[in-house]
Amino acid sequence: MGKHVFIGVLFAAVAVIFFFLGQKTHSPTGGESGISPRTVGSAEQLIGIEFAAEERDSMIDDLTDYVESYQLIRKVAIENAVPPAFRFDPVPAGHLMGSTSNRVALGPLDHVDVPGNIEELAFWSVRDLAELMRTRRITSTQLTEMYLDRLEKHGSTLECVVTLTKELALAQAARADREIARGKYRGPLHGIPYGAKDLLAVKGYKTTWGAAPYQEQVIDEDATVIKKLEEAGAVLVAKLTLGALAWGDVWFGGKTRNPWNLEQGSSGSSAGSASATAAGLVAFAIGTETWGSIVSPSTRCGTTGLRPTYGRVSRAGAMALSWTMDKIGPICRTVEDCAIVFDAIMGPDDTDPTVIDVGFDYDSDLQTQGLRIGFTKELFESDYVSKTTDAATLDKLREMGIDLVPIELPDYPIASLSFVLSAEAAAAFDELTRSNRDDLLVRQIKNAWPNVFRSSRFIPAVEYIQANRIRTMLNQAMVQVFDDAGVDIYVAPSFGGDNLLLTNLTGHPCVVLPNGFNEEGSPVSISFIGRLYEEGKLLALANAYQVSTDHHRKHPAGFGAEARGE
Repeated sequence: MGKHVFIGVLFAAVAVIFFFLGQKTHSPTGGESGISPRTVGSAEQLIGIEFAAEERDSMIDDLTDYVESYQLIRKVAIENAVPPAFRFDPVPAGHLMGSTSNRVALGPLDHVDVPGNIEELAFWSVRDLAELMRTRRITSTQLTEMYLDRLEKHGSTLECVVTLTKELALAQAARADREIARGKYRGPLHGIPYGAKDLLAVKGYKTTWGAAPYQEQVIDEDATVIKKLEEAGAVLVAKLTLGALAWGDVWFGGKTRNPWNLEQGSSGSSAGSASATAAGLVAFAIGTETWGSIVSPSTRCGTTGLRPTYGRVSRAGAMALSWTMDKIGPICRTVEDCAIVFDAIMGPDDTDPTVIDVGFDYDSDLQTQGLRIGFTKELFESDYVSKTTDAATLDKLREMGIDLVPIELPDYPIASLSFVLSAEAAAAFDELTRSNRDDLLVRQIKNAWPNVFRSSRFIPAVEYIQANRIRTMLNQAMVQVFDDAGVDIYVAPSFGGDNLLLTNLTGHPCVVLPNGFNEEGSPVSISFIGRLYEEGKLLALANAYQVSTDHHRKHPAGFGAEARGE
């Protein structure tokens, strides 16, 4: 072992440092190549290793060769959609995951009668709207026009819409009406209007990624998720905002608002998807998560979100931020709506090789008496903002007859692994950094993408690989957590400890749903985590909890709904 093991690390780090300095300042630090023993000595501080003077001197030729190689590689244009020639597999060796059956058994309806004012349908669940559509008591065109009107009326207030897809929506709605009238009913999404996070490509419309450098970008394809929803008969009414390049709620057109508190951002990065759904501007929306981008805005806006297992939903046609962490999922008003949408968008295509074909077995009629689920005891006992509402959730679960089993999450330096995301994001937007067009991004503070992209160029390749090896160990450890407790699901504070990052690194599915309100009258949430590919069991449990409460039935005032609940 010893320090010589890390020579390759230093080669990469120093070469990148020199190139970056040369690109940004055009002032080499010494010699014909610009790399000197002094340069190497300075670089050692970035990677925490110290070499002898003769060792530094012997590296110069190799490091110079590396820089020349990097220069040649950078002449090759690499589009954001091109993945690395390797991929993350969350399944530990020797473990088979998921159900082989495909079944979605929905629960009873909440509403039956068509209201006198069609706008009262704005906050209905997909489940209830679908029944009106199936029985032809309302048309898709009527519903679509209602949501388009609401998007035009409230979209600017919430700053949640990038593009209205009005022409496409009306055409899709008319087709749905014709098909349903002929008896060709595609299922519970047929004729239902929805919005999509604007990092999903749609033919004929801009795909801006929420960022000024790409605000005129048109990608001439439909993302697989968009295709699958069209096949299910859903109607796309809007492309919704995201924080620029999937960070936060600030995009090139403003800051997306929380409909419960317009002075507050909706959080991110699926900012518009959560805000529009909560305000009744769409029946449901599609979001994405890499590290909290479904959980966080769903919490802030009081929506219900599903972050599926990594490799469940194709990312073809979606902006890549982190090839080993990105996930696509629904943001809805109910857990059952998430099950309906997930059933439509899951499964492999011919493009994304990370997607596997696993069944989805969801049954709303879950018997909770005697059911065992885990809970992160230490996190719930810590001092944090939503402790009271979370304690009430645990009480409700016990009241439902559920046996709560304390669990301990794996003891690894989880926060220290977050640079995996930073490194992959920097690679995804390498050209943006080197061209200096990162200066066009609205957020230029220290804790924003431009600075992260630049600093991430100095992450050594060896450390990136080591971090991913630890992820392999984490996935094995998570199997042990579930097995030791004898559970398939555990409940955790949505932002408790490192659970959010941990489960995004391991690719585990999560359902986040409202479980009360804070002192300011804004929603708070709880999260349920399931075994890999076990979304059916996870959603069934989350649904059982949700229907025993009324938090999801309350909506923000000022958008045509009843007053907010406390």
